[in-house]
Amino acid sequence: MRDNVSRIHERPNAQVLIIGGGINGIATFRDLALQGVDVILVERNDYASGASAASSHMIHGGIRYLENGEFRLVRESVEERNGLLKIAPHYVKPLQTTMPIFSTFSGIMNAPLRMLTHKQRSTKERGALLIQIGMTLYDSFSRDGGTVPKHVFRLRKAALKDMPALNKNLKYTGTYYDASVHEPERLALDVLKDGLAAGQGEGSTSKARSANYVEAVGTRDGGVLLRDVESGTEFVVTADVIVNASGPWTDLTNKAFGAESQYMGGTKGSHIVVDSPELLKATNGRELFFENNDGRIVLIYPLKGRVLIGTTDLEADMSQPAICTEEEVDYFFDLVKHVFPSISITRDHIVYRYSGVRPLPKHDDLAAGFVSRDYRIVETEVAALPKSKVLSLVGGKWTTFRALSAHLSTEATTRLGVQRTVDTTGMPIGGGKDFPVLPGDRARWITDHLNGLERDQVDRLLSRYGTRAENVIQTLIDQPSEALTSDPTFTSAEIAYFAEREDAVHLIDVVLRRTNIAFVGGVTIELLTELAGVLATSLGWDDEVRDGEIEDTIEILRTFHGVEVGSQHVPSRSTDSSGPDAAPAPEKAESPVTAAASGSPQA
Repeated sequence: MRDNVSRIHERPNAQVLIIGGGINGIATFRDLALQGVDVILVERNDYASGASAASSHMIHGGIRYLENGEFRLVRESVEERNGLLKIAPHYVKPLQTTMPIFSTFSGIMNAPLRMLTHKQRSTKERGALLIQIGMTLYDSFSRDGGTVPKHVFRLRKAALKDMPALNKNLKYTGTYYDASVHEPERLALDVLKDGLAAGQGEGSTSKARSANYVEAVGTRDGGVLLRDVESGTEFVVTADVIVNASGPWTDLTNKAFGAESQYMGGTKGSHIVVDSPELLKATNGRELFFENNDGRIVLIYPLKGRVLIGTTDLEADMSQPAICTEEEVDYFFDLVKHVFPSISITRDHIVYRYSGVRPLPKHDDLAAGFVSRDYRIVETEVAALPKSKVLSLVGGKWTTFRALSAHLSTEATTRLGVQRTVDTTGMPIGGGKDFPVLPGDRARWITDHLNGLERDQVDRLLSRYGTRAENVIQTLIDQPSEALTSDPTFTSAEIAYFAEREDAVHLIDVVLRRTNIAFVGGVTIELLTELAGVLATSLGWDDEVRDGEIEDTIEILRTFHGVEVGSQHVPSRSTDSSGPDAAPAPEKAESPVTAAASGSPQA
């Protein structure tokens, strides 16, 4: 049994049990640990592998939510955006955003009706007057001592001079600032590590314990029945408060507990990542955020040397895995053509695609685009858990995770009769603490942390981990570490660090969530083989398990991300691959990495 699972198994009780290791569950874990609450978090797959892994990489106030009348959400989102720029500057960066506008008065009559009825009255796009009203309102919400500049409107001639590749038929552009999160999964890990550090103790005595690849499968003897996905071991955990933070799968988790639950109605959103120097140059380093011909708000923006294009908003079937379809890809090509008609994007440019389900509330006949992105906390009656209060989280998004976790933590501590004493407002997250934002400060930090390493390497580590790079640097200098042959920007010791210090259990965890390798189209069979070799040493894999991890990763990348790794031969799984005395791999009813990629429910 893995160490993190053993710590829970040895003391199977806590004040709070959180089910779901997406960003909101993890942030609530951190907040409760900071209050001194004894808290456990379990995640059926890898941390931040469900809805949290399928975002648009935006930290934004939600300018379009103004049209829905969601002023409270916009105000909170803008405040949280401004806050994250300060407390997580290693991963959250300012994002200049431009809206191309093709009419002057269009939509001005429909907007009030949309706000009142939450139904799309027309596919005719919004015009400059309506957008300028929205941007002016947005500016009023964004006041924070000059954190972000006010919006700028440009007429056609100035707009085309500013961005020459834009559609020549536009009439205006409006430019404002939001923010993006460059490493969402790593930011989630940073939040998790903060929580673990806050409740630090020896073994099971720690007041903050977490484990990935542990699923909630039902109830038994008045507690929650958990199963270690890796070993198959089942055990019961009891808690005074149970937080169901399963995201889109909240209803399924509650139903596994025997409770009635009809809270959720998530919608599917897909994205593609393209490698197109021409499109990258055309964006001029900023996001294009605009209304497509069908009235859907979409985006194009540069990220990690690639261009991210999204997103759709379709009704989701929770019994089926979320996969980006060819029809959605065609839709993305059309929207690029709408804004940059001279630039041609084909499937050959796509290096990665992904899809997920938003954790939205049930919305019946309400148009998908008008479903509230706000959140609420519902106390759920569960007869099988008579000694526990069950809180179900409905909704939530990346931008508001800190504020949401404070609210959810307050709900939990109130039921515990515990005073909430720590306010996380303004509290640095992980590697954002003392992060050198200014160039001169960055240069000094790098010089102070060389420790015999190359300057470029320390610079990369600072970008990847923020000031938590100190821990990685110490790992590198404490042991022999060679650069990977297939990707010299990583070292073997760094890959081992993911397994030994960051709970990576499978090869896919490293490829998708501990690094950006897959996102930027950097996966090769040679790299997978090299990564698996390092992880095999750290995790004790025999040859059969190692080869199976490579095969599973190739299949996940092909099926769920449109990535064809290549045809180089991978040794097949055979009982004699390690010789006659090789220990057999554990039997599994379902490959957990496949389940993780398909977005399986918590319970």
